[in-house]
Amino acid sequence: MSLLDALLHLFNFAAPALVLALLLPLFSHFLIKKQASALAWWVQAAINFVVGIAVLLVSLWLWSRDGKMAAYALLVLALATSQWLLSRGWRK
Repeated sequence: MSLLDALLHLFNFAAPALVLALLLPLFSHFLIKKQASALAWWVQAAINFVVGIAVLLVSLWLWSRDGKMAAYALLVLALATSQWLLSRGWRK
């Protein structure tokens, strides 16, 4: 496997976490109008991305393969919880 192939595999592994991490702060800003966010959107996206990569790595270790639907469901649940905590959803 060449270096380019390895980088493409790594990007494809991280792509779902990256897309969700970028979209969640954007949509939470538009859907929750009364939110006074303590963190900038890019900080929220970075934290969500780290959480997403951690969830994908745990699911890869747990099931020994990438791309299982259970892993993606766990990713969505973990990132939704992370965004809820970052946007202080318990105060509403």
